[in-house]
Amino acid sequence: MELPTLADNVGFLLSRTSGLTARTANAALAEYGLRVRQYSVLYLAVDAPDGLSQRELAGVLGLDPSQVVLLVDELAAAGLVERRPSPTDRRTRLVVATATGRQVRGRAARDANSQVRHRLRALSDSEQDTLRDLLARVVRSADADST
Repeated sequence: MELPTLADNVGFLLSRTSGLTARTANAALAEYGLRVRQYSVLYLAVDAPDGLSQRELAGVLGLDPSQVVLLVDELAAAGLVERRPSPTDRRTRLVVATATGRQVRGRAARDANSQVRHRLRALSDSEQDTLRDLLARVVRSADADST
């Protein structure tokens, strides 16, 4: 009896590829004391010089806000981000990258991107661009569905 293959199952392939790239990125980020989720928070904080609320981070990352609190706690303990009061809402604290966080993100991004490109080496640069565009479209559609 021949076992069914999962090679045609898009959900399986996405999950398997996600696991492979996350492990690859985590290996590259380990030098900086980071894992993919922490790195994602740091990445977003660097790109938002005025800061982002933890709720905004949770929305962008598709995580529960309690998970983001823990990630921000870890990054703050490492001196990579800090929480600042929002100038417009006294109940909200904004996550802002520190100077050290900006430096670490630059180096970590270079190393992680290099390793992920290597993991995806079976695809040409054009195919990698197409894959990124297609996945971004799926994420945007899911985000639109949840609003």
